[in-house]
Amino acid sequence: MAQIQVVGKNGGRSIELELPEVNPHVLHEVVTWQLAGRRRGTASTKTRAQVARTGRKMFSQKGTGNARHGDRTVPTFVGGGVAFGPKPRDYSYTLPRKVRQLGLAMALADRQAAGMLTAVDGYDLDGKTKSFVQWAKDNGMDGSEKVLIVTDDANVLRSARNVSWATVLPVAGLNTYDILRHDRLVIDAVALEPAQEMQEEAQQ
Repeated sequence: MAQIQVVGKNGGRSIELELPEVNPHVLHEVVTWQLAGRRRGTASTKTRAQVARTGRKMFSQKGTGNARHGDRTVPTFVGGGVAFGPKPRDYSYTLPRKVRQLGLAMALADRQAAGMLTAVDGYDLDGKTKSFVQWAKDNGMDGSEKVLIVTDDANVLRSARNVSWATVLPVAGLNTYDILRHDRLVIDAVALEPAQEMQEEAQQ
């Protein structure tokens, strides 16, 4: 059972979460699924039927001493079509919901095990960058680490948007890939407490 201390204006308590053991294979599967869904898939090439070149035979079949050729649209010539080139497509695919949830829980477990998970209840910021930098310094963040802040507090978004080492996401946008590509995770305590309540109900 992981004990997560809550800091902030209304902190001073702890959240108990039963987090799974980290499995790199599951994390890889979830991250690959996320990145596949983000691919635009707009790469496109023209086949020999689509290039704007004449279809006339280049020269006589026999008697010129050259290799046999038809028209200039074939892939072997500069300006010809592309054989088996990319076409617009959708790279996304379906990953089971339980696997996605497990990946997110493992990402939280990885940051918690490394001591890089901070739960906050009440930032008490005024929307100024200076106040955020001071708050971060008071909580052990000096800018040497990339920090992901997951919160619905509008003042935190305004305060941190000009800070190069901090990224702010709404609670609904919490995802495995963004957790893993940042060194530290700072999250609203209210986002973790529903999971704690569900675990307690399951144990009763």
